[in-house]
Amino acid sequence: METKPSYIEGLLSTGEVIPPPAGVSDWFPIADQDAFVADALRDPMAFWRERARRIAWATAPKTVFAGAIDDPHWFPDGRLNATVSCLDRHIAHHGDAIAYAYLCEDGTEQSISYAALLARVNQLANALRADGVAAGDRVCIYMPLTIEGIVAMLACARIGAIHSVVYAGLGATALRDRIADAGASVLIVGDVTYRKGRAIDLKGIVDDAVRGLNSVRRVIVHRRAASPPPTDPREVNFETYCDAQLTDCEPEIVGAEHPLFILYTSGTTGKPKGVVMNHGGYLVGAASMLFETTGITPDDVYWCTSDIGWIVGHTMMVYGALANRYRCVLREGAADYPVPGAVYGAIDRLKVTKFYTAPTLARMLLRLGIGVAAEHDLSSLQAVYCAGEPLNPEAWRFLYEAIGGGELAVCNQWWQTELAAPTMGFFPTSPVRPDRSGKALGPVAFSVRDANGAVVPPNAGGLLCVETPLPYMFATVWNDPDRFAQYFKWGVYVAGDVATIDENGYVTVRGRADDVLNVAAHRIATADVESALVSHPACGEAGVCGVPDEIKGEAIVAYVVLRAGHQQSDDLAASLIAHVRAELGPIATPAAIRFASKLPKTRSGKIMRRLLKAQETGQDLGDITTLEE
Repeated sequence: METKPSYIEGLLSTGEVIPPPAGVSDWFPIADQDAFVADALRDPMAFWRERARRIAWATAPKTVFAGAIDDPHWFPDGRLNATVSCLDRHIAHHGDAIAYAYLCEDGTEQSISYAALLARVNQLANALRADGVAAGDRVCIYMPLTIEGIVAMLACARIGAIHSVVYAGLGATALRDRIADAGASVLIVGDVTYRKGRAIDLKGIVDDAVRGLNSVRRVIVHRRAASPPPTDPREVNFETYCDAQLTDCEPEIVGAEHPLFILYTSGTTGKPKGVVMNHGGYLVGAASMLFETTGITPDDVYWCTSDIGWIVGHTMMVYGALANRYRCVLREGAADYPVPGAVYGAIDRLKVTKFYTAPTLARMLLRLGIGVAAEHDLSSLQAVYCAGEPLNPEAWRFLYEAIGGGELAVCNQWWQTELAAPTMGFFPTSPVRPDRSGKALGPVAFSVRDANGAVVPPNAGGLLCVETPLPYMFATVWNDPDRFAQYFKWGVYVAGDVATIDENGYVTVRGRADDVLNVAAHRIATADVESALVSHPACGEAGVCGVPDEIKGEAIVAYVVLRAGHQQSDDLAASLIAHVRAELGPIATPAAIRFASKLPKTRSGKIMRRLLKAQETGQDLGDITTLEE
């Protein structure tokens, strides 16, 4: 009897092809994504050599790449400091240009120019140097999405120190573990952040995290609320620490392979790891791929809704954005506060032209309905880019039609913390398939492989792999080279996602490998079932998991968050089940629907499906340090 290959089945395929909106070629310079990628792949090193010329080097590299994909050395003979490309080189002609326009949900607003940003970065950098922080030392940053948080990042980079930003809101245990793993001796922290009308205490979390942690010798606190006077002798106020310092600071010139930052992954499935990015390769990749894939220019009003605690914040709000001299909007607080349409209101008032966000926010707007969008003038928007999780076709359509009126470029992108810049997706000038994740965005070759490393046929699902070295791919895992090596089986980078590649070269990322469902010998991706559910007019968001079943091996249980105006009922649950059956066939039919007010997510917005499964089966919840409150 012939054994069926254990491929992951790609069930969701709508066949829709949406042409690019009229006029997009007026602002996006690349007409043909396939031709651009084919040309880049003919000589990837020439491609990266040319992109490296766009940043400022103290010693220009002669070598682009040495080593192998699992032992990468990008621009190894080059020397630089990342902040020179991000700040100094803009000052002569564009010092007055706005770098950041900061908004808070409480109505506070503040802007800072490139010249003022450099001056403040230099003050903090001088203070850190005077306090004994040297190149290679680690500094942990636990600050909300504020200009001061970005100043802290850049000040560390300025003196060659290695920053580790921890999302402000992770608990004391998660913070302590990251401080200890990085070996950070200095912390730069905020006392509060603001969310849904409340001042959330961060300082108390810091106090718990550093209690008895003698390796930490200094805690620099940016205070915005009336908090108790310091009782820890290690503690100083941010302003007191910086204000008396000079506004000039000579940058520490380092080798291109000198670490720029450590960023711990959000840990949806296991122990977080410290991903390391370097000054040279990361900056070349971050700056060029942001520029190449979005068409953003310094004349745009550009808003990325991420946070500095995530890789999207590092690349799309700080290093990539500043290296391209963008004008960025920052907004601290909840996306739906003080009113549900707060995001729309900010786009309308600021006349945002390019918007970079996550599928989580897209689905939140979908749940609110078209009426909230219609209350605002969103005509300034030219493009919306989405990254973070697979973008459901229904959420794509809502962005395209309800927000953009069919005149908006809505471009899915795929990348990861380990791949610190856009790697796959759609150019604004490309025809879009809403049921696909896209194609390569640069000199990248993908394959999909089975559990033994063999490349699978078109449309068969397996493990998504990157075949080509990339300068923005992580350089190592901090303190754990063995864990780094685990990502490079078969001589390629194994991304940890499951995907399919069709006969036309379109890749569809279908979720994390850990989340694959196994129903009656069929291996089914969570994203397919979730997207089918979201295409029902009552479903705003869905998370699915597999639970043990004596007959099928696993049965599918779906958690559903309803759109505004819909109420849960047995009839609605039956309608949802029938809808999935019609969309995907009998094998993907949920055995049960659970209605929920929200789904468990990491603080970066990714659904923690293992918690749904643990809830269903009574298993231990495991590590929940990154669970959103």
